[in-house]
Amino acid sequence: MNDNIHVSGTAEEAGVAAGRAVEEYLVSLQAQKDEIRMIFAAAPSQDFLLGYLAKSEKILWDKVVAFNMDEYIGLPSGSPQLFATYLEERLFSKVTLRSKHTISTVGSIPDEMKRITKLIGSAPIDIVCLGIGENGHLAFNDPPVADFEDEKLVKVVELDLVCRQQQVNDGCFKQLDDVPETALTLTIPTLLRADALFCVVVGKHKREAVRQAIHGAISAEWPATILRTHESCQYFFDKEAFME
Repeated sequence: MNDNIHVSGTAEEAGVAAGRAVEEYLVSLQAQKDEIRMIFAAAPSQDFLLGYLAKSEKILWDKVVAFNMDEYIGLPSGSPQLFATYLEERLFSKVTLRSKHTISTVGSIPDEMKRITKLIGSAPIDIVCLGIGENGHLAFNDPPVADFEDEKLVKVVELDLVCRQQQVNDGCFKQLDDVPETALTLTIPTLLRADALFCVVVGKHKREAVRQAIHGAISAEWPATILRTHESCQYFFDKEAFME
């Protein structure tokens, strides 16, 4: 097994292992930089990672500028399914960040794209905490819209059926018709430009996506395969998701 692949017995153990790795990396950066820029995924797979980070006594959160990587279009402000809401509840409200810039989709989408493009593009990203979708998506870059050479930093995408059904399977929505059909997402090149990636994937429903990500041909048909081209991507799986 590669040194950057870590397999734990349970989802909680995988999330805690990822949390420790992110914490260690942050502590190292804190000694070198006044500002650390991080992008966070919002999904059930991230619960234990975020829970660990929220309780850390080593991280200097007042040095951290936080972003989220995607957001649904069409949900009202404050909806529990919004990724900004998820991150606020599980991490952002529990620590004292230097600043946070979550994607908002309740106003003008073109204006928001310009705002996020300016913020993300203003300086390098240090860390991305991410997962992998059942269809191999990264953020909301599903196979039909994933572009490894995308020139945009953020774009509007249509969510494919597998992605939308996953939101129901994860318990985020009661039925498929409730899941928005479009979203704003950071593009794959934006995510890959970060210095370090920490990828948490758990559950047997992600097994094929993980198999493809680790062993499949690098292709937009399984977008997560592109992670193998990054110089510093650490994977954290539970034994349900990872099969040798």
